[in-house]
Amino acid sequence: MVSRFHVPDLGIGVGFRRPHFAEVVEGRPAMDWFEVIAENFMVDGGSPLYFLDRLRAQYPVVPHGVGLSLGGAHDADHLARLKRLADRLDAPWVSDHLCFTGTADVRVHDLLPLPYTRAMADHVVERVKRVQDTLGRPFAIENASSYLTYKASVMPEWEFLADVVERADCGVLLDVNNVYVSAMNHGFDAHTYLDAVPADRVVQIHLAGHSVKAKYRLDTHDGPVCDEVWALYQRVIHRIGSVSTLIEWDDQLPSFARLQEEAALARRLRAEALA
Repeated sequence: MVSRFHVPDLGIGVGFRRPHFAEVVEGRPAMDWFEVIAENFMVDGGSPLYFLDRLRAQYPVVPHGVGLSLGGAHDADHLARLKRLADRLDAPWVSDHLCFTGTADVRVHDLLPLPYTRAMADHVVERVKRVQDTLGRPFAIENASSYLTYKASVMPEWEFLADVVERADCGVLLDVNNVYVSAMNHGFDAHTYLDAVPADRVVQIHLAGHSVKAKYRLDTHDGPVCDEVWALYQRVIHRIGSVSTLIEWDDQLPSFARLQEEAALARRLRAEALA
């Protein structure tokens, strides 16, 4: 299926992280596109924007946020700075997480899960509409990994996500690793989740590594993608078709050459699934 948002398939990309700034902008290595953590570049000047402008002159760049707190209070200043960054990049879309990150007075710098209730769905829908209208470009929400659930929830996460994106008329950033981590933590079937996501709203996919603890999985982005997540990725691509895919590797960061290898594997497996 083809996304109704008409966003481009950028191919396979990786995150633009500080240890690789100079190597990337000076060496122009082979890579289809880059994603940046929006809040790291929502500044008035300095070296981050210097490197960002050089990156944008060479590659497509998509900003990915971690601070909109869609389940929390509206922050007009944060949204205004995000819009300036998106305009600077002429971003094909912008994304952030289906979560909250604290209250109007306290930010915890973590992606906290939401109770899946009708009232919360209504709240997120209105927040997303406001965000997308302000940005003036497609906006996608990402499913976050989770480690607890709420007794107040009246529907599973995949039904909540589908309801929100349909009513808010926005896109989905489908994090396949997060689906797998949450499935292992909570005991649901990852295939059920992935098959329930509206295929025509998926504008991007995230892949990442995670850590295996004694009683749970932890989304750490500190290693390669595991075989189970690769298999789920191919299932998703077979179902929805070609879509921009991003390798997230943020901790214990390897060489850029190693990131290229992981991106090449994603490219090969995506081609197999499409075939």
